[in-house]
Amino acid sequence: MSRLAESLAGWIAARVKEAGLRGAVLGLSGGVDSAVTAALCKMALGERVLGLIMPCGSDRADEEDATYVAAKLGVATATVRLDGPFRALVEELDVPAGLACANLKPRLRMAVLYYYANSTSYMVVGTGNKTELAIGYFTKYGDGGVDILPLGDLYKTQVWALAREICIPGRIVEKPPSAGLWEGQTDEGEMGIAYEDLDRVLEAIESGRTDGIAPGSVALVNGMVRRSSHKRICAQICEPAP
Repeated sequence: MSRLAESLAGWIAARVKEAGLRGAVLGLSGGVDSAVTAALCKMALGERVLGLIMPCGSDRADEEDATYVAAKLGVATATVRLDGPFRALVEELDVPAGLACANLKPRLRMAVLYYYANSTSYMVVGTGNKTELAIGYFTKYGDGGVDILPLGDLYKTQVWALAREICIPGRIVEKPPSAGLWEGQTDEGEMGIAYEDLDRVLEAIESGRTDGIAPGSVALVNGMVRRSSHKRICAQICEPAP
């Protein structure tokens, strides 16, 4: 895991350099994925890292955890409160409560991340992991709207293991994962499956060895992967017949 951290940090530094940029900007949510990503960016780029804390109807504890992690890592932060813009947009669109409304939050955060990236010649570093990418558990052009994904080939359980290796505080590693889209929301509650079980099924599907995995679990996860396939490809371009 220590070699993995060094490899990921080196990869981040290489991507920033080849793009001709100066550093990295990322969203700090107070969760383990953003904490690990921030730590890797710090290893890669030193002081040229900015963590954005962007409350939007968020649990105050998440903001406190994000600030705590940044202080522990020595990562500079800026706080941009999106409650007002979010309310104004909801009122203007007359949006009913629900997923479409909740997804406005990560899309507002994406816009702010790119504002700071453009202003500082930094690269937007995403915090998504392999588990979430595989089943589409991210908002298209929201938290999925980034330049690079250092954790994109690590399952959630591997992210937890890496977090412990690089000494991310226990209170961050152990908190229930949540996208913070609404009060009381948790990743596992929304997905209907625990991350440990989900990773086990995804690994079995990837290896082609699903014997010993409940058929219902395989069908559930395959359905998630299939329905979210559009999220993992660039916008398709029509090529008219000559």
